[in-house]
Amino acid sequence: MTTATSENPELRVVDSSLMMKVFYAFALLAAVSVAISLTGKWIGHSIAMAGYTDDATPYEIVIGNNVIVAPANMIRFEQSRRDGIASRLDLYLRYPQMDGYSRDARDDFNGTDGRRTVLFLSFEPQTMSRDMSGRFEPIYSQLIEKQGAPGPAGTTVYKFIRKSGYLDETLVVGDRPGTMPFVARCLTGEAAAQSLAPCERDVLVGDELSLTYRFPEAFLANWQALDKAVAAKAESLLKTTPGASK
Repeated sequence: MTTATSENPELRVVDSSLMMKVFYAFALLAAVSVAISLTGKWIGHSIAMAGYTDDATPYEIVIGNNVIVAPANMIRFEQSRRDGIASRLDLYLRYPQMDGYSRDARDDFNGTDGRRTVLFLSFEPQTMSRDMSGRFEPIYSQLIEKQGAPGPAGTTVYKFIRKSGYLDETLVVGDRPGTMPFVARCLTGEAAAQSLAPCERDVLVGDELSLTYRFPEAFLANWQALDKAVAAKAESLLKTTPGASK
C-alpha cells in the first residue's frame, strides 16, 4: 500500500531534513554534555591555578554588541583582565554575596573544608535559538525517562535515557507557572563529588549573548533565588553598544 510520503518526494525531503536537524541538535547537546563533565572535574582539582587577584579595577570587555564591565577580582583568568574585544569571558563569584575574590573570601574560592559557595559564569555569543528552559520541551523532554523523582524545593529530577549520549548527568526541572520552567543539568557520581560546581544552566542575556552559570548542587534548595540573583548580576554587568539590535 502506498503512503502519502512515498507518493510525494517533497514530503520525503522534509522528513529527512527534519530528522537531520534533530540528529544534529542531539549531537551538539551530547558534545556539550561531555564538555561540562570534563570542565566539572577540572574545576574541582585546579581552581587554585586560576590566578586570583583582589584588585577590583573594572575592565570593559566587548562581546558582539555587548559590553561587560567586570572588576578584575571577578574575572577568572589573568589574560582576560584587560579592556577590549573577546570571544568569551569567564567570571567567578561567591553566592549569595555575588562578589569577587578577596583575601577574606580565600577559603570560599579554594573550597577549603569542603565549602561549596562559588558560581562560575561564562558569557559567549549565542549559538542556539533557545536557552536551556526553551530547549526543555522540544529536546530534553525527548531524552529523559518520563518518570522523574522529587528533587529539592519542588523540582523534579529526571534520568537521561541511555541513548541520549549524556554521561553521568541528571536533568533538574522546576515548574514556574506562567513562564518556562527552570532547567539545569547536574553531574552525578564521582564527577559530581570532585567538582565545586557540578550543576549548570544557560540563559539568554544582552544582545544575542548566552550566559552559562555553574553552581553547587546544594544551591538547588533555593533555585528560584539563585536564578534571580544570577539574572540581576548579569544585568548589572552588561550594557549594549549604541545601535545594538533588539
